[in-house]
Amino acid sequence: MTLARLSGATLGYGAGAVLSDLSLTLDPGERLVLLGRSGVGKTTLLAHLHDQMTGAGQRVALVPQDHALVPQLSVLRNVLMGRLDDHGALYNLRSFIAPRARQRAEVTALLADLALEGLADRPVAALSGGQKQRVALARGLYRGGTVMLGDEPVSAVDETQGPLLMDLIAARFATAVVALHDVGLARRFGTRLLGLRDGRILFDAAPGAVEDAQMAALYAD
Repeated sequence: MTLARLSGATLGYGAGAVLSDLSLTLDPGERLVLLGRSGVGKTTLLAHLHDQMTGAGQRVALVPQDHALVPQLSVLRNVLMGRLDDHGALYNLRSFIAPRARQRAEVTALLADLALEGLADRPVAALSGGQKQRVALARGLYRGGTVMLGDEPVSAVDETQGPLLMDLIAARFATAVVALHDVGLARRFGTRLLGLRDGRILFDAAPGAVEDAQMAALYAD
């Protein structure tokens, strides 16, 4: 079963095309990494995939580049937002006022996996950039689903944490599409690498089939 499909698609905002004649499929079990310079269209492609898959009724965990957190709320409540659409308004209101013991236990265990121990009740506004990014990742992991879509989900953490967090994503989601800027991490995590340049796909292949020269051409001036 194919989870997403594009055939000759043109994607962009308003009248401006960011990506043209784009064709690809996403199958279960694939970890697709989007590579390319800033502004090439990785975020646009992720947004389109999100709309397509959620429109088809698939459960998608999203980790946006801007985190999309509520700074005044605690870490715990921001993570709980990952499942807001699972329940009605009254259930969600009660959870936000007084989170259930089961919810707190689930989120606390997840925060420990992300090196955020002891921060469940801290306002997001008081966190560092790297901590905020991990809270956004925690919300996506807490949501769960068929596939995770991540837009630079580990860009604000150090080179030691990055691989560990990507391993956590791989362990929780059989299928993922992520935009990364770290080529080494992309080769380590992905089963497919999709290189974007000048509005088109430069390569779409397994990591071992992408040569260093192809990768260099992706970022060359």
